[in-house]
Amino acid sequence: MFGIASVGLLAAGGLWGSLVPLVIRSMTPDVPFAEQAPPSPPDYSQPAAWSALPDRVDAADVAPAELPAGDQATLPADVFYVHPTSYIGSNWNGPIDDPKLRRDSDAGGARIQASAFNACCAIYAPYYRQANGTAFYRPTPDGDRALDLAYGDVRAAFHAFLARRGRDRPFLVAAHSQGSILAERLLAEEIAGTPLRDHLVAAWLVGGSVLAEGVAPDIPPCRDADDLHCVIAWNARRPDWVHSELVVVPRREGELLCTNPLTRTTDETPASASANDGAVFLDSADASPRVGFASARCEGGTLLVDEARKAPRDLMSSILDHAVGKGNLHPIEYQLYWADLRENAGERVRVATNPGTSVGGGGAPRQGE
Repeated sequence: MFGIASVGLLAAGGLWGSLVPLVIRSMTPDVPFAEQAPPSPPDYSQPAAWSALPDRVDAADVAPAELPAGDQATLPADVFYVHPTSYIGSNWNGPIDDPKLRRDSDAGGARIQASAFNACCAIYAPYYRQANGTAFYRPTPDGDRALDLAYGDVRAAFHAFLARRGRDRPFLVAAHSQGSILAERLLAEEIAGTPLRDHLVAAWLVGGSVLAEGVAPDIPPCRDADDLHCVIAWNARRPDWVHSELVVVPRREGELLCTNPLTRTTDETPASASANDGAVFLDSADASPRVGFASARCEGGTLLVDEARKAPRDLMSSILDHAVGKGNLHPIEYQLYWADLRENAGERVRVATNPGTSVGGGGAPRQGE
């Protein structure tokens, strides 16, 4: 649920054993929601309210030399991307006009996640008044109000997105963590059961709490590589992962949706690391795709990663990894399968824009095949 920058205040001292209590203490609001003035609302008619837009150079345009970005002006589809939590303050909602928080949102969202879609789609990524992290791991009525405020921004940004691009172009929805929780609500309230649903290529709601039945009757899980109007989700863990208090508490009972990013299916057929087209760490010195980096298999609603090479992680990232629990791969759920996600997004856009096209069952061909 946290971006890399979210635990920066806790770096000093290296107090691993007390890290989670320190995180919780540092970010817990000390007044009720109703007694705290919310940050100023974003104006999505202004470019400054967006982390990424297709008509400018920004963090979402970054790509490895081996997998270059497309021309944002000519790509056949758009993506509406909602970034994860990068705010670690103790207010109920974070501002969007704080320069450091904006940089953190760019680095932990648009650059390392939304960029996976820049070969197929023009990218729109709004800033929004993020809800305090306690809203996710310790739900309360005040936390729900903070979530409602954050969702109101995302909904307003989506309407601005539609006005900027027109309603008849194919579009994708993509998000991570807090962003996925807000984007799932957006799908259910603004897209399902409307004409927009027929223009939705697919939604990638990674690291959230999507249940196995999907988002709505007309937005079910994607069960194959070329399914359209459907949702993809996974929560990645090592088989021996250790639970932490800093884990999203699902609001509804039921098994979570697990889409295998290597096979593109929801069954429990495992895929070895050799099927991985490449992990990509755009926040590291070496941004080249790392082919064969991680395996993937779904089990009981969780994406289990039995094989994985060591990810490049700096001090801040290592602290974050420890905070979310040993073996919890939440912070790198996009990066582990970046090239595979990129390829599949392109596949689904090709199917959506070329009726009758199919990529075949049981997963997609490897790049270069």
